[in-house]
Amino acid sequence: MKKNRAIVALLLTAIITVFLCYTAGIGLGPTGTGAAKNIKTGLDLSGGVSITYQAKDSNPSAEDMSDTVYKLQKRVEQYSTEAQVYKEGSDRIAVEIPGVTDADQILNDLGKPGSLCFITQTDDDGNANFSSTGSGYALARSLDEIREAGSVVLEGTDVKDAQGGAFQSDKNSSREYAVSLTLTDEGKTKFAEATEANVGKQIAIVYDNQILSAPKVNEAITGGQAQITGMSGVEEAQNLASYIRIGSLSIELKELRSSVVAAQLGEEAISTSVMAGLIGLVIVIIFMILMYRVPGVVAGVALVLYTAIVLITLNAFDITLTLPGIAGIILGIGMAVDANVIIYARIQEEIAAGSSVRTSIKAGFAKAFSAILDGNVTTLIASLVLMWLGSGTVKGFAYTLAIGIVVSMFTALVVSRLIVNALYAVGVRDPKFYGSAKQRKFVDFVGKRKVFFIISIILILSGPVAMVVHHQTGGTALNYALDFSGGTATTVTFNEDMDIKQIDSEVTPVVEEVTGDKNVQPTKVSGTNQVVIKTRTLSQEEREKLDQALVENFDVDDSLITTESISATVSSEMRRDAIVAVLVATLCMLVYIWFRFKDIRFASSAVLALLHDVLVVLAFYAISRISVGNTFIACMLTIVGYSINATIVIFDRIRENMHGRKNPDNLEQIVNDSITQTLTRSIYTSFTTFVMVAVLYILGVSSIREFAAPLMAGVICGAYSSVCITGALWLVMKRRQGKAVAQAALAGKTAGSSKSSAKQPTNTVQNNQPSKKDKNQPKKKNRKRVAERLAAQEAAAKEAADNENKTE
Repeated sequence: MKKNRAIVALLLTAIITVFLCYTAGIGLGPTGTGAAKNIKTGLDLSGGVSITYQAKDSNPSAEDMSDTVYKLQKRVEQYSTEAQVYKEGSDRIAVEIPGVTDADQILNDLGKPGSLCFITQTDDDGNANFSSTGSGYALARSLDEIREAGSVVLEGTDVKDAQGGAFQSDKNSSREYAVSLTLTDEGKTKFAEATEANVGKQIAIVYDNQILSAPKVNEAITGGQAQITGMSGVEEAQNLASYIRIGSLSIELKELRSSVVAAQLGEEAISTSVMAGLIGLVIVIIFMILMYRVPGVVAGVALVLYTAIVLITLNAFDITLTLPGIAGIILGIGMAVDANVIIYARIQEEIAAGSSVRTSIKAGFAKAFSAILDGNVTTLIASLVLMWLGSGTVKGFAYTLAIGIVVSMFTALVVSRLIVNALYAVGVRDPKFYGSAKQRKFVDFVGKRKVFFIISIILILSGPVAMVVHHQTGGTALNYALDFSGGTATTVTFNEDMDIKQIDSEVTPVVEEVTGDKNVQPTKVSGTNQVVIKTRTLSQEEREKLDQALVENFDVDDSLITTESISATVSSEMRRDAIVAVLVATLCMLVYIWFRFKDIRFASSAVLALLHDVLVVLAFYAISRISVGNTFIACMLTIVGYSINATIVIFDRIRENMHGRKNPDNLEQIVNDSITQTLTRSIYTSFTTFVMVAVLYILGVSSIREFAAPLMAGVICGAYSSVCITGALWLVMKRRQGKAVAQAALAGKTAGSSKSSAKQPTNTVQNNQPSKKDKNQPKKKNRKRVAERLAAQEAAAKEAADNENKTE
């Protein structure tokens, strides 16, 4: 790069960085477009709308209620992936949607849950089921009579999904508006029979005894996909789709009440989290400058740019940010630091080896590329799978993580490279500005593998032991929060309008003292003096004690205190989705690592190390009794992403050190060298990520501290497993397979010798000549190749035996 171009590149980088920081911090124009303050936040950070529905049936089954909760959860995800749906009592369902303040608008958009069915124009006897009124359609008789006549061809529960929108017509290329229906397997069969029998006739869609639409059947629809055309605009199509979606619930519901609720974590949660993030970022940048000098400054600019781009992207894509989302951003910052550490550590290694600064910079980026690519792509695969299969919190975490990964790769591989090359071009060429890698003292990590394996087994087993102990002493295996176990919601009307900060400092301690629950979740109902206090499940005696305590401490009216049992906000279906998503993500990561490293042992070792980290953190939850709630899922997902990235870096160095050597003389030496060479990266990355989380723990509110503590344990565990476990696991697998191959080769050779001995003729002169009739005798042109292969197998067997003797 020429000096003039370098100066222009540096100036443009500075201008763009300042512009993006200004946009993320303050925003553009009078509305502050792009500012972080405009990012949609979840119920935990900023509150939203709460709607309570009640089943029309006085005694709905638990199965139908559970199915309705899950379907409603999927419906409200169009507003936010962080929306929550849970059961209240035996016949009520609460819907909480973050980031919105107009309950009436949500009710209009969502629709009023009622009965939905599809009916034919006439019954088998020719009696009309509906007729035109000029402005629409009306039922010709009651729905019960129509149902008795067998004219209901499809129920609401047969509809899997409905989406309204615009599409391009195939006939005249004009823009048309329609509703696309997706049916269940049972609905597909029903609708195929109904449309086949009613081609040219109308089938009406009935919702709460009102006909929404009566489209004409043009042809038999057998594929389970249908389209209702003829809408006047997008709004009409979306409204019809909304009614169909909400009408496909297993239970008919009626709206009971709706309200706007305040942030669950209090007003201080966002401010303290932002402050913690800024302090952590400053500490990380200072650390990078101290360790890497000029490249450290470049890393600081890249991190600032990364943070600004992520915040602007969250705003642009209207992604809801919650506590788990913050976790995804923190992991992204850790991975962005990691990429810079890998690059600059490589540059210092090249300088220490005697290369020029220019050559070192070029080689540093080139050699670091594969580790950065594999580590980030592996985690990106996991986030895409979680985005695809997950729901609720899992999906929100996946969005922020995916954005963070893409942006971190861009800032590390493009921005950092541009700035470093530009600085070199303008005259920053002295090796002292870049530093030189110090020769690390050799550490025999692999030789101590038995000690590390024992430590890991003890740490993993401590979890189940702690769970059993807690269960046997009358408690639960884990300290399940409301999100997982459900609980009791106590609604209190106070004599004054209390804000969340006042509630946290005055009301929450009283509730904690009475219930013994340290995971109390108070929610303020905006515009009223009401506060909904969610706790673990309380007995009738505990409810009475809580009522009495509230009356004595706050002089509230006893008649204005109501209690209701609530179900888990993380339903069994959502937990199933999360588990399936994580398993599929792990499988995809395994396949990718196998493909990239051409060795299943690398993939197997990485997955085992990942499982190790998850189980150790689970043990931390069991022993420390930290609440297992929504943040538990986010924490585990963060550790999965962090662990696999740390492992990939070491495996990449092993792959590099083994390059071109099919049968290396000393595998232990290669693994130890690879771990030692990447030890700086492992320590620095773990330290910077730990600092980010530790500052969050120190400054955050109590619920954030419960999230940060296990995350810190996960960072430490991830560093330990990547350095002490993964390389040793790969070595053990490599040797076991090598030993098995060697034994098979020896067995094959022995069997071959025995076979040929048995076929030897008694004439020794004939024995010196190859038998023409012996089918096992190779052709002349292949004999040399066979001899070479046997020699290689014998050498491999000898090496495996020698290595085995050394370890023993």
